[in-house]
Amino acid sequence: MYQQMIFVNLAVDDVDASKKFFTELGYTINPQFTTDDCACVVISDTIIAMLLGKRRYADFTRKEIADPTRTSEVLLCLSAESREKVDELVGKAIAAGGRATGEPTDEGFMYGRSFDDLDGHTWEIVWMDPAAVQG
Repeated sequence: MYQQMIFVNLAVDDVDASKKFFTELGYTINPQFTTDDCACVVISDTIIAMLLGKRRYADFTRKEIADPTRTSEVLLCLSAESREKVDELVGKAIAAGGRATGEPTDEGFMYGRSFDDLDGHTWEIVWMDPAAVQG
């Protein structure tokens, strides 16, 4: 069966610093689609983050590039397999230079935390009890 993929394109100030940040979170860089002005971060088999230097990003849009340190252009939410994995990933992000945002959300059946990456893009990490998801 065909599995649809998502390629999230994000404008970054420093491609090399962003590659280092995301590899410190445990993700890999696909060298086949990585250049001096673009990094292909493999988050899962179906989720790819394309980190584009701002000049390269501008090749794909005629719109002004948002400054994610001042405005919210997108909220990226990734699932985690457990509450502990939520805390682990956010902890790695903070240790790698990211910034925790907001307070943890704990609804019992759902737990989440957020961080901003080096460029200010907000990433939410969420665990949901499988029993609650299935109804």
